[in-house]
Amino acid sequence: MGNIESTKKVELLLNETIEHLGIVGDVVSVKPGYARNYLLPLGIAEVPTEEKVEALKELRKTAKAQLEALRAQRVETIDNLESITVKLTRSCNDQGVLYGSVTQRDISDALLEGEMQVDERAVRLNQPIRHVGNYTVLIQFEKDLRSEITIEVLPDRTIEELDDDMEFDDEGELIEKPNKKAAPAPESTTESEESAPTDDEA
Repeated sequence: MGNIESTKKVELLLNETIEHLGIVGDVVSVKPGYARNYLLPLGIAEVPTEEKVEALKELRKTAKAQLEALRAQRVETIDNLESITVKLTRSCNDQGVLYGSVTQRDISDALLEGEMQVDERAVRLNQPIRHVGNYTVLIQFEKDLRSEITIEVLPDRTIEELDDDMEFDDEGELIEKPNKKAAPAPESTTESEESAPTDDEA
């Protein structure tokens, strides 16, 4: 019986907009724990009454218009991101391993410089990029607003050619192959051989 009660949701009126939950003035259903531990103590939501719902009508109307404008801007951004390549130049060693790494913030900043309104939360990068090369990165605002872009990380100087036995995977990690057998060193004449007397000298 206790398990049934714990899954029952409660209705609350939002006093401010919460992403993926609702906008100010919305009446939403949430889990009791979420309401009790977060929404209610911080004043983000309260128990709805007709008077309170009415009082937030204008704010809700404004928030809804802002949300629609934001979505329209995001749709345009996603369209503009199609097949885009972002080039980033970074310092690295002779094997192309970066001194530092490329993060979500770096990609977001580069897109903003190109007048693409993409904040770092929309850059879905599983882990920082640590090697020069090309990478496919997902940009996602909402479930249906997503696009993949190419990140090209370039060295800030000419990199010496990598050894044939070294390869890097898609995440920039070094894959080491067994080294080729070293060529045998040329035989050298020992001092004793050089000083050994010849038949003519004997």
